[in-house]
Amino acid sequence: MPFARLSAATTPTAHIGLGLAAVGRPGYLTPHRDRDLPGDRSPDALRDRTHELLDAAYAQGVRYIDTARSYGRAEEFLAGWLAAHPEADDVVVGSKWGYTYTADWRSDAETHEVKDHGVAAFERQSAETAALLGDRLDLYQIHSVTPDSPALTDKDLHTRLARLAERGVSIGLSTSGPGQAEAIRTALTITVDGAPLFRTVQATYNALETSAGPALVEAHAAGLTVIVKEAVANGRLAGDQAPAVVREIAGEEGLGSDAVALALVLHQPWAGVVLSGAATPAQLLGNLHATVPVLDEERRARLDALVEEPEAYWRHRASLPWS
Repeated sequence: MPFARLSAATTPTAHIGLGLAAVGRPGYLTPHRDRDLPGDRSPDALRDRTHELLDAAYAQGVRYIDTARSYGRAEEFLAGWLAAHPEADDVVVGSKWGYTYTADWRSDAETHEVKDHGVAAFERQSAETAALLGDRLDLYQIHSVTPDSPALTDKDLHTRLARLAERGVSIGLSTSGPGQAEAIRTALTITVDGAPLFRTVQATYNALETSAGPALVEAHAAGLTVIVKEAVANGRLAGDQAPAVVREIAGEEGLGSDAVALALVLHQPWAGVVLSGAATPAQLLGNLHATVPVLDEERRARLDALVEEPEAYWRHRASLPWS
């Protein structure tokens, strides 16, 4: 299994991954992009930024890279970097299908991505991913599964995913929304020819949104690798936007709020990989300091008080502007 390489790694940052959602396209749901990205946000400029981040991540021991078909040209940017760095053959690459990028390289587009978990979308997008990443693809995930997704009930799709697994690609799913736990538990019951279909689950979990936690414990116990996304809650737990308690603990440690937010997730025994969504090398370095903070029982109790109701958290996320 590709994730065995991460499990066996001894470097502190091996269990922090780099997600490319914020740099593969000009628009995304994070604040301050006007100061974080190059002024023109052209494909060439974002390719250069992506490669700069990948260089820095690899040099610091990061060995998991997360991308998706809907992240603009992120798969293309990653493929170019991999081709230029044959020494990076120890990098584990995960991508996702299920959303189609529709913004035509505009940050002010009316619609940025369209969701489709049908068989035709899988066949089209898996061919597109294969054309770019080839045999460097280790993991292919269904993007943002919710309890009502047809991907949880479509037996034809399950069979096609199992065929991809037979060719050496691990199959996973990511989840979104207040029903993450239900989607995860349903996914754990899916088998093809008596064997579990999914080997990984990627879910949102952070100091504000912990509702998926019990289901992620179950997934880990069932042998799935758990990947955590949005550990800084689309910027809500970073910098001066972070709640006071996060900033206080960060100040006590001499670190940024983002490091404390990520450290909370890294402390979960079921968390296999925790993603950084950095858009700049400085943000990445700050995220990688997540291995430093000591979160004792008293600090964890202070952070536990931040938890929001899932419905409120996801309403807030849905209201964030693309910029």
